[in-house]
Amino acid sequence: MKPSTQYRWKGNSLTLALLGLTLTTLLLWAWEENPFITTFRSAQEQFNIHSSEFFVSSSNDSSVAVLDNTNEHNEEKYSNSSSSEDKERSLEDLGSSSMNSSDSVVADKEDRDGGASLTNSSDSVVTGKEERGGDASSMKSNNSFVGQKEERGGGASPMKSNNSVVAEKKKRDGGASSANSSNSFVAEKEERDGECNYAKGKWVSDSRRPLYSGFQCKQWLSEMWACRMTQRTDFSYEGYRWQPRNCNMTEFEPSAFLKRMQDKTIAFIGDSLGRQQFQSMMCMATGGEWRVDVGDVGKEFGLVKARGAIRPDGWAYRFAETNTTILYYWSASLADLEPLNVTDKATDVAMHLDRAPAFMRRYLDQFDVLVLNTGHHWNRGKINANHWVMYVNGKPVKDRKLLDIGNAKNFTIHSIVRWLDSQLPSHPRLKVFFRTISPRHFRNGDWNTGGNCDNTTPLTGGSEVSQDESSDPVIAAAVKGTQVKLLDITAISDLRDEGHISRYSVKATPGVNDCLHWCLPGIPDTWNELLAAQV
Repeated sequence: MKPSTQYRWKGNSLTLALLGLTLTTLLLWAWEENPFITTFRSAQEQFNIHSSEFFVSSSNDSSVAVLDNTNEHNEEKYSNSSSSEDKERSLEDLGSSSMNSSDSVVADKEDRDGGASLTNSSDSVVTGKEERGGDASSMKSNNSFVGQKEERGGGASPMKSNNSVVAEKKKRDGGASSANSSNSFVAEKEERDGECNYAKGKWVSDSRRPLYSGFQCKQWLSEMWACRMTQRTDFSYEGYRWQPRNCNMTEFEPSAFLKRMQDKTIAFIGDSLGRQQFQSMMCMATGGEWRVDVGDVGKEFGLVKARGAIRPDGWAYRFAETNTTILYYWSASLADLEPLNVTDKATDVAMHLDRAPAFMRRYLDQFDVLVLNTGHHWNRGKINANHWVMYVNGKPVKDRKLLDIGNAKNFTIHSIVRWLDSQLPSHPRLKVFFRTISPRHFRNGDWNTGGNCDNTTPLTGGSEVSQDESSDPVIAAAVKGTQVKLLDITAISDLRDEGHISRYSVKATPGVNDCLHWCLPGIPDTWNELLAAQV
């Protein structure tokens, strides 16, 4: 072979090798940018995210993932909120997205309407949420963030960023908004995640509890509710406090509270659970100590024991140093009660569903804080035993629907709230709270059929409440849109079934369990802490 031909052949071979290498490099680069094999897969398989709404909220100094579940209300059994571990398991059962990331934080939050809100931090954050019943999806990221969201029935759009976060939320009407920031996070729905909510939070152990002694607060505390005076030997229920979410609730301090309430009157009007809250407040305000400077001023409010009565209709006490008055008036239904024949002890009593109790109407202008409650006396047995006859507009109720106990209760609650809301403009210093119902914990029967609440271990049903809606929807709906405030304690208290009186009593009566009322000190102290934080 001639030398020139040999060199020409070698040159062609080198050219072909370089060309092959170049083509291989281009193919590998193209594969990294957009693997052509995915063109054989549907858009749903490529970007398998089924979130109806997609929010990302993060900060550079937090790596805590918050998981929320909303529980629906059950009239007989109030919803329990599980621990975060239980929530994570429930999310897995619901088919939540699975995401993997190097040097990243993965957070997933579900709420009832399908939205998601997260708070994470890292060089990269991968977030996603699936609707209930959606398929699982897997996403990977290395020091980068990819946020993706599909509209219902629509395609997905990917976004990439180096050491940055890009969050996209597409609204149901098809609109879209996006924002980019270097080493920062764009948050939507921040107002819900950051605002104080006294009904959300968790029970935490606190060695400084209880706030007073059940042995020493004999001046204000009924013996039957002072569990330290009974045969009960376990008092672990006393050692917890409620920590609301995003709230800096200061420790209750008696002198500071009374100073804030100087020249003011706090009135509790309701059933025996309202009386428990009143006694709790008296023990808290005095520190559980005997006080000779606290005077009985019941006569000023007509609260004196009538001849032949077991007890007066209420109590009122005044702290001389601060001129602070704390009172309680018994009104189990919050309906105005009027005997049809005052000379006959066995007479029927008109139960005016559309009229506030006469005591409330008479002394409203003297109240600065009013706390209402009702609920457990709304049953046919108690109404018949008390000879209560429902009235509206001054006449006996004939409407069969309104005669239904549940409807009558709802009607009364809404009537009282509307009336108070109409009075508040002329009482600018008055703050009104409607406390939600206190849960019962009878097991294996009711109060008269062998029901019990023998558990003495705290928080066996979980320690956290994360639901958005109240477990007492009737009262929550009644106060919505009014100036009457909701004192929401139902879900909080439902986690504390070990705190009831149970089978313990001073006289040790066999076969009797009280799974309605609470030991004091105990859960009602927390109700008052929440009240004090909001007045």
